[in-house]
Amino acid sequence: MQHERMNRPLVIRTLGRTDYLATWQAMQAYTQSRTEHSNDELWLTEHAPVYTLGLNRKAVRPPSRDDIPLIEVDRGGKITYHGPGQVVIYVLLDLKRRGLTVRSLVSAMENSIIALLAEHGVTGVARADAPGVYVNGAKIASLGLRLKNQRSYHGLALNIDMDLAPFLAIDPCGYQGLQVTQARDLGIGLTPEEAAQKLLDKLTSQLGYTDCLTENTL
Repeated sequence: MQHERMNRPLVIRTLGRTDYLATWQAMQAYTQSRTEHSNDELWLTEHAPVYTLGLNRKAVRPPSRDDIPLIEVDRGGKITYHGPGQVVIYVLLDLKRRGLTVRSLVSAMENSIIALLAEHGVTGVARADAPGVYVNGAKIASLGLRLKNQRSYHGLALNIDMDLAPFLAIDPCGYQGLQVTQARDLGIGLTPEEAAQKLLDKLTSQLGYTDCLTENTL
């Protein structure tokens, strides 16, 4: 039985642009209802402009503009921005079943992004004090997770080809003056769709999945 659970296929859901609130609620519902036999899933999406504020809210400066909604959410971390041209992958995994720790999951996400950048001659690094990936000190990817009964949701956001101006209205991830960058500005000519597929391939490999099913709906 354990062997059967371990070898369930990974479901990859390619959702297109979704409403942030509805997608977050769907993640919560899936995590709440899943059993030891439920598939692990990765959800690939993109959101309309939205600020999200994680559980670490102490001393977080609110956005200096009010034309973009702000949603308080249940992931770790502080404040960030999501918008078109950003690759978002949510990781709905049973960590105990996979033999993962939070640290190993975070490292797998960071290493997948670093490997994608390296293919295009860009050096990305992770930081122990601030999860995510950085290029020359500027943040190109944010990470945030929530665990319930050793099952994860939320995930990563990688900046590919987007309007970065909304980041100027916040202290990204709570760091005043933190610079933000994106693949396009680093000379990487991938579309968000191309980058998403490459990143999914690397992430599934990092996590040790070989059997994947692709779906286009929740």
